[in-house]
Amino acid sequence: MDTIDQLAKRLQPHYSHFDVANRLLFTGHSHQAWPDAALEGLKKAYHSAATHIDQKWELAFEKTELLRNYLRNYYDDPNGYYCLSENTHHLIVAWLSSLDLKNNPKIITTDSEFHSMYRQLHRLEEEGLTICYAEGHSDHLARQIQELIDAETAAIMLSRVYFSSGCMNLHLEEIAHIARRANIPLLIDDYHGTNVVPLSVRKSGLEDCYFLLGGYKYLQWGEGNCFLRYPNNCNLRPAITGWFASFDTLDETRTGHKIRYRAENQRFSSSTYDPTSQFRAAEVVRFFEEQQLTPSVLRRQYLSQLKLLRGQFLSKDYNSEIIKLRHHKPLEQNGGFLALHSAYARTIQQELMKRNIYTDARGEVLRLGPAPYTTTQQIRQVIQALDEVVSDISAKDL
Repeated sequence: MDTIDQLAKRLQPHYSHFDVANRLLFTGHSHQAWPDAALEGLKKAYHSAATHIDQKWELAFEKTELLRNYLRNYYDDPNGYYCLSENTHHLIVAWLSSLDLKNNPKIITTDSEFHSMYRQLHRLEEEGLTICYAEGHSDHLARQIQELIDAETAAIMLSRVYFSSGCMNLHLEEIAHIARRANIPLLIDDYHGTNVVPLSVRKSGLEDCYFLLGGYKYLQWGEGNCFLRYPNNCNLRPAITGWFASFDTLDETRTGHKIRYRAENQRFSSSTYDPTSQFRAAEVVRFFEEQQLTPSVLRRQYLSQLKLLRGQFLSKDYNSEIIKLRHHKPLEQNGGFLALHSAYARTIQQELMKRNIYTDARGEVLRLGPAPYTTTQQIRQVIQALDEVVSDISAKDL
């Protein structure tokens, strides 16, 4: 436990504006506090706009490239391309628009995907596409996907860490092999994996895969910093496309020739956006580097915190009909939050909020997400408060 506090207490003074030392913020899986350095990034964005007017974009692009380099280093992926967008939904839609859905109207996904992907695919299903849902948490996921593939399959889309349980998808390499053999693109939603579960794209043989990434959660970059990672030999032509997707051809004469796409990093881009987010995120990257928050350091902190969280929860010996662990898999197979199953999840979340404890609930799942700055005392405080809430519910239930 000393290891948790050694890092957490060193970090806490750098988050003074979010006051993480005095607030019980357990939505680290959804949105983490920003370090004070982020405020300097916002100031720099304003001064850049005021000083350079339209020339601010050159500096903004430099900030974006800094973020790309952070992701390339995190994923051990020096050759991957990373396209920026303000949210993952735009990237999903742009990517889908590059597929031949007219002749291949089938997409394979799982029953465990986050709302962005699920909602869009389900809506397209209403319009006539065939969406097949494999069991995301099944030990036989790869076999299910193999059986679902046919000549009409356009793509496979699924998560590396499931948002409702924290469970890692342990079948990605096998699924990637299946997709590769069938010449079907594989899109991996890694919003819950980035900066919490290290991954070498090279060593895992996933260099030909597509990844959805976002800065709102474990990266502490805030809104507006999402990326689609794609292989450097990608030749997809998204039908949903903005002029930033071919920024270097704008001065060419309009002759009615085929729409072109910039080769590096811009293929799935939209158009003009607010670059303030990249200035903010760039300062957070600098802060992480200064604090030596490497992938291994971060993973060790999260695993230690989850071990304490789960141990404290299990020590209460709750009635499983009231609340229980979402799963009992080893923590090494878990992302960055503890998922608890309860029919009272929403009520518990609301009662904890009355005690100024920030958690969240998705359906019947209560999620507790620490962050690198979360101390052992704060973890114990949250479990104690949870115990009080659950005890009240149990008394009423009886």
